[in-house]
Amino acid sequence: MQSRLKEAVVLALGILGLGMFFFLAQAHVKDRDRAVLVRGLAEREVPADYVIWPIVYKELNDDLGSLYEAVQAKSAILEKFLLDNGIKKEEISYSSPDILDTDGEVYDSRKHTARYSATVVMTVASSNVSLVREIMAKQNELLKQGLAFTDNDYRYHKVYSFNALNQVKPAMIEEATQNAHAAAEKFAKDSHSRLGKIKTATQGMFSIEDRDENTPYIKKIRVVTNVQYFLED
Repeated sequence: MQSRLKEAVVLALGILGLGMFFFLAQAHVKDRDRAVLVRGLAEREVPADYVIWPIVYKELNDDLGSLYEAVQAKSAILEKFLLDNGIKKEEISYSSPDILDTDGEVYDSRKHTARYSATVVMTVASSNVSLVREIMAKQNELLKQGLAFTDNDYRYHKVYSFNALNQVKPAMIEEATQNAHAAAEKFAKDSHSRLGKIKTATQGMFSIEDRDENTPYIKKIRVVTNVQYFLED
């Protein structure tokens, strides 16, 4: 009888211990499920470090031979202007003139001053953005030599870019993570909790955009990090 009583007591204590174990484990899991997800933002403005500048002009003539000679002469003037102002030879590229025969335009009823129209494009691609912008401001000097540029051709437009993203990435990720941590600390304080370790963290995509439509040579870089922290009592 005593033996059975001892077995019953041991069994009861075992069940009680097992129940306590599951209760504490469940409470621990529930506590570990408490977390806060925050976002950290980092932004900065940087000057563009590369520019592609298509220089477009048109030439008109009734004779193809004369048109070709005029294009060659004016392209030489334009190239000399660029070289004299500091652009390197290897930074200049040329494309074949786009020749339009207005007599062949069946659906164009407008009266043209010349039969042939040539659209000429000379492109400057350079990492010396400040120099190129200085030359852009001087291009009207070429008017005296008979060169008038076309700025309203939708096919050709200046492009500024920023290619040194890897140089600013580490500092910006650190800044975004710090901002996320500060936000999580504030949330934990307001909810009368303590901030625990990081549960998950993801780095958002970096975006590079023009600061505004008037200053495409200044870029805005942006990154958002998502960090989830455990909350503890």
